[in-house]
Amino acid sequence: MQQNNEIVPAKSGAHNKIVETYAEDMAKVIENDQSGGLIKKIIHGEEEHEKEKRNLSPQSKKNKFFMLVGLLLFALGAATLIYFINSREVPTVPVEDQFIPLIFTDKSIFIEVKDLNKEKITQSVRTAVVSNDVKQGGVEGIYLTFDKKMIGLRQFISLLKANFVPGEIVFVSDNFLVGAVNENNNKDFFMLIKVRTTADVFDSMRLWESKMFSDLHGFFGVELSAETKYLLTKEFENSIIENKNARILYDKDNKIVMMYILADDNSVIITNTENATHELMLRLASSQIKK
Repeated sequence: MQQNNEIVPAKSGAHNKIVETYAEDMAKVIENDQSGGLIKKIIHGEEEHEKEKRNLSPQSKKNKFFMLVGLLLFALGAATLIYFINSREVPTVPVEDQFIPLIFTDKSIFIEVKDLNKEKITQSVRTAVVSNDVKQGGVEGIYLTFDKKMIGLRQFISLLKANFVPGEIVFVSDNFLVGAVNENNNKDFFMLIKVRTTADVFDSMRLWESKMFSDLHGFFGVELSAETKYLLTKEFENSIIENKNARILYDKDNKIVMMYILADDNSVIITNTENATHELMLRLASSQIKK
């Protein structure tokens, strides 16, 4: 059976009609748009669109600049992170120890001792003791500073070239206090030492006895002379002050020159009167209650 392979020609009339209709419509739009406003809007819109595309393009100079800055910041951040990770010691800001007074004081003064020798330090402290104006029964704390930083017990002993050996800081604290107690208008010098237990410092105090008067006599206002030089070799004696064990250095008239008292389990007081000892022990007990 023979197939009919005839090619049917396309009807181009419909296509031509569509093209002609579109062209006619465009012609009508252009004819009706007498002022040309619509054409201008279309052209302006296309220009704005092209401008926006250029601005958003990675190839624009501004975008290249921002990309470069971003990469540099990222690299800097990564390098900083790697440095801190690989660094053995992370730098920190030193924090100064918080100042906590050993006992309540009615007044505090500070004496700079950086450029002072032993004699000048002793004289400055003694002047502060005598001239203090705290109330009756009041306590004045005297804080010594070296280059505007408060000194500890060991530096104090070193500056005085004293003979006391406090030992390790775990047994005898570096935190100490000197000052004056005003009792009956007598300005009594004192030194307060804090310890882990009094047993930790007792042997050191006994060894210091032979040189304690030589090291501290100026703070108590006792001058070395022909009449007082015997005190350099006079021995301390056992006694009881305020129901606490004490070691006392008496003069030839049996008056107290200086003494140290084991005030409580953690405190040693060096002074020269029972009144000063009484006031200091009251304040020690009060500070322990507050803690």
